Amino acid sequence: MRKLQMDELGRKSVAEFKAADKTPLVVVMDNVRSMHNVGSVFRTADAFLLQGIVLCGYTPVPPHRDIQKTALGATDSVEWQYFPTTVEAVEALRAEGFAIIAIEQAASSVMLNNFQPEAGKPLALVFGNEVSGVDAAVMQLADGCIEIPQLGMKHSLNISVSTGIVIWDLYCKLTKDK
Repeated sequence: MRKLQMDELGRKSVAEFKAADKTPLVVVMDNVRSMHNVGSVFRTADAFLLQGIVLCGYTPVPPHRDIQKTALGATDSVEWQYFPTTVEAVEALRAEGFAIIAIEQAASSVMLNNFQPEAGKPLALVFGNEVSGVDAAVMQLADGCIEIPQLGMKHSLNISVSTGIVIWDLYCKLTKDK
């Protein structure tokens, strides 16, 4: 088996990315501390042509070399915006027609493998702080909650890993008939 060279991958330019039809998902980052996590989420959003990213609270924003270190240029392709609070972001996204889905361990959560997105309804996926998770006030505003099944001793995953898992699963569900 031969590994493909960069020029064989057929990657989009920034202009082609911006013009392309997007996956109807927005990632909302609720007070995420790590610039490396932010950069990694940008890179994942680019990989799956997400509609955008919303950075909230003290989540670091581009440009910054530590975000770029993991984003590898995805801050140029992926649309993003900043809100001082996640509550403000959620209210704005709801007004735009997004269903607000928290990614959290909660009493009424639905396991990711059992979650079925509503056809034609864009989703805003709220990922929380690395230690405290999604803020309680934001949880009260969520239309639903997805939990990633975990079988081992630990009961949490790094936000960049969680984002990748959830986006991949939802991308597959949203594009299965295409």
